[in-house]
Amino acid sequence: MRSILALAAVALVAGSFIGPVSAKLPPLSDEAKAKAAEAAARSAWTEKVGAYKMCLSMDRVAEVYRTSSRSLGKDAPAPVTMPPCADPGPFVPITPTQNKPLEASGAHSPPGNAGTPPSTKETSSEKTGTPK
Repeated sequence: MRSILALAAVALVAGSFIGPVSAKLPPLSDEAKAKAAEAAARSAWTEKVGAYKMCLSMDRVAEVYRTSSRSLGKDAPAPVTMPPCADPGPFVPITPTQNKPLEASGAHSPPGNAGTPPSTKETSSEKTGTPK
């Protein structure tokens, strides 16, 4: 009898937590999506840098082993041919696209400020080839 009551109490407590946990979160904003993409790109680059440094250290350890074996008069095994260590280079951050005005005057432009002025004075209808 006690086990049935204890089981019912556990089920009641667990059921009270299901409602708040299953609540739906609001969709991410564009800024949050850009930050998440930037974090994912930085994480992938960090993993590549770690693999590159590990490759370099393994090459150094193998070379020290071969030279120390030769200095002791032992025959060191021939090095195994491996692909060279690939340097990932510096991290290149993802830059979001900025909304530039389509026309020189800024009329009929998308919302938001332009980071740089438009490169030409031609209108959007001239760019697309459609009549005014």
